[in-house]
Amino acid sequence: MQANVIEVFSSVQGEGPELGASTLFVRFGECDLRCAWCDTPHSWRKAKRCRFELARGSGKFEECDNPVSIEALVAAAERLERRRHRWVSLTGGEPLLQPEAVAAAAEALGGRGAGLWLETHGLHVESLRRVLPHLAVVAMDWKLASDVRRASDPERGAAADFHDAHEAFLAVARAAPRVHVKLVVTPASGDAEIEAALRRVARTHPGACLVLQPVTPFATVKERPSAERMLALERLASEHLADVRVIPQLHPVLGVL
Repeated sequence: MQANVIEVFSSVQGEGPELGASTLFVRFGECDLRCAWCDTPHSWRKAKRCRFELARGSGKFEECDNPVSIEALVAAAERLERRRHRWVSLTGGEPLLQPEAVAAAAEALGGRGAGLWLETHGLHVESLRRVLPHLAVVAMDWKLASDVRRASDPERGAAADFHDAHEAFLAVARAAPRVHVKLVVTPASGDAEIEAALRRVARTHPGACLVLQPVTPFATVKERPSAERMLALERLASEHLADVRVIPQLHPVLGVL
């Protein structure tokens, strides 16, 4: 089994309720969405080359050609002392575009030590079913049409919203031990689309942890929402769900992606 992988490296979790926890990242190549704020546009397409960090915390890498074998991926994770991390994050890009490879990697990387964390845009339900038995956490985005389009759409806003697809995904994801739903808020995010997302999360998985993430300005998004806006959204979300957090990204503060 082989996979298209961009990189394997050691860091800390940069988003969500496990912010700052030691995490080994396995970043898969290719994504079928285009988010206005995306800080990893190099992950949109399959990578010709993959890089593996040489030692935990070294910041030094070796490179090889893609695709890479699952055995090589696991060897890279072992070199970074995966069991000394709290989490192994399967991220992208969108990892569920390679469900068989991700399932093989999850099976090989599971077991004692770090828990397996899937970071996903939350649209590919059947791929999730293949990977779900190996996971400790499903961390899914709930994308808003105001700032996100499918790669196949000619213009932003041309496609319908993502609510139905996300709700179907969450209905399956709720079988995981833990589920986080992240909603990135930008100045363009509208009240109606946010409230629609909140209602659907509440009726599908009321026990999920909802993360309201103020956007980090990047690419075509030039500013973040105000503190007043984020606090108002927290109050609104708390009317629908019990576990609501407002959490910004950590990696930009540290100067890493």
